[in-house]
Amino acid sequence: MSPTLAEIIIEGATVRSQVPGDDDPRTRSIAIADGRILGVGEAAAIRDAFAGAGTRIDDAAGQTVTPGLIDAHLHPIQGVELCQGIDLGAITNRRELDEALRDEAARLRAHGAPGDNLWVRGWNLDYAVFDGVPLTSALIDESVGELPSLLFFFDFHTALASTHALARGGITGAREFDDSSEIVVDGTGRPTGELREETSYQSVVAAAPTPTSEETLEASRATFAKMRLSGLTGGTIMDGNSGTLDLLEALDSSAAGLPVRIVSAMDVRPAYSDDERAAIRAQRDRAGKRWRGGVIKLYADGVIDTGAGWLYEADIDGQGLAGFWDDQSRFVDAVREFTAAGFQIATHAIGDRAVGETITAYEAVGCRAAGRPAHRIEHLETLDPRDIARLAQHGITASMQIPHLQWRIADGSDEWARRLGPTRAARGWNAGAVLRSGAPLALGSDWPIADLDARYGLAWSVLRREPGKPENFVYEPHERLTGAEALHGYTRGAALAQGDTDLGVIRQGAIADLAVWSEDPTLVNGDDLVDLPVVATYLDGIREDNAA
Repeated sequence: MSPTLAEIIIEGATVRSQVPGDDDPRTRSIAIADGRILGVGEAAAIRDAFAGAGTRIDDAAGQTVTPGLIDAHLHPIQGVELCQGIDLGAITNRRELDEALRDEAARLRAHGAPGDNLWVRGWNLDYAVFDGVPLTSALIDESVGELPSLLFFFDFHTALASTHALARGGITGAREFDDSSEIVVDGTGRPTGELREETSYQSVVAAAPTPTSEETLEASRATFAKMRLSGLTGGTIMDGNSGTLDLLEALDSSAAGLPVRIVSAMDVRPAYSDDERAAIRAQRDRAGKRWRGGVIKLYADGVIDTGAGWLYEADIDGQGLAGFWDDQSRFVDAVREFTAAGFQIATHAIGDRAVGETITAYEAVGCRAAGRPAHRIEHLETLDPRDIARLAQHGITASMQIPHLQWRIADGSDEWARRLGPTRAARGWNAGAVLRSGAPLALGSDWPIADLDARYGLAWSVLRREPGKPENFVYEPHERLTGAEALHGYTRGAALAQGDTDLGVIRQGAIADLAVWSEDPTLVNGDDLVDLPVVATYLDGIREDNAA
């Protein structure tokens, strides 16, 4: 039987294969056919075994080939829906915020027509802008005038609504929710404008203009295409519903196809009815050429910055002692239900107790569904050392987003560190300790909360400070990853976290999703990583060159 001939042979590159024990970054060739890797080895041997008259030779001399990167946690479609209006990420104080809102309101008035549903929208706002001042509508009402306004903080777990926006959303006071969401009210029972967690702000979002289905489709396509520029060939969507799967199906079946490979979770929240949960279970096996479902996203807590992160001991303000579900046994029941239905579970758990309780729930059901990868935990912003050992014991992946360190302030005055205090803050995003324990680690961005560019995530992982600013404070330097460890978290670690044994690795039989770098990303200084050119990517063996 004649050997399969290669369609493409990549020659002359240093290969970072992610095969265990293969630590020799020597120059090798990679033969590809039908979207798979036929072989990896010395140039002459690969040519002799796989080259034919029709084989294309891609010269990668002096370059480095790695597996295509996978962002283990992102929100590309939800991001399109919520990232409306102005990016407030550069705002550092209330004066700058006032100017930005006034400018946006003036722009809308100038370009709007009578009867238009004009809203001043913004996102990526830092809690530190308000310097500890309680969040109220009064902080923004004068800036936006008669226009309703809805601003999201960088984590999208908290929103600030103007008085007119609250009225449009029908919010007149506190409400009871099945989760830890909260409409914050003052002493008289009137809403302050601060809305904590998604359920609390849904009615306001629903009152504002939303992108059309076609706009969402095209913006999502553009986001997926942008991923390729930094070496990403895949990602895991960590929110989702039937509409998300429909959109992925539409993109995948279009002439251009999906620009990257996607696994999408589906949200399950405490308020979901039996019928809604049954509808989700029925979609477990939905899939296409470059996407699939089969993952459930649960929530164990909120965020530490507002007192909604679940902690073993109260934060400095006496908060943080409640989980996301009104009854933790209902969370355990949900884990059991969807594990029995054959799903992998991914749980948002930020506070140390949220992580510990999630591990306990996983233990109760055996930590995985039959034939599925082990359940995983997302975020893990502060960890009790005893729970790190439990992660390793059960093979539960810690899926972390180290660029979130950017929101910390060196003196500990940011809301996250202030509430936790120095001991627990020093355990923040301790990816090094997770790896040393033997627990699996996957890395991602949580886009749009942090930059989608994977090079930025790699740089934060090895530096634990802002890239390009060596004078900046380094957070917990003993938790820095090596370049090789960071790359593994974005390739093999992310692939195994979602159960894809043929991704994130360069070996015979693996899927030919690859990234070609101008230099070895594991050896480049962390400050230079963010600008390291990604020359090209391969998806299913199909090459896409990046503009120089």
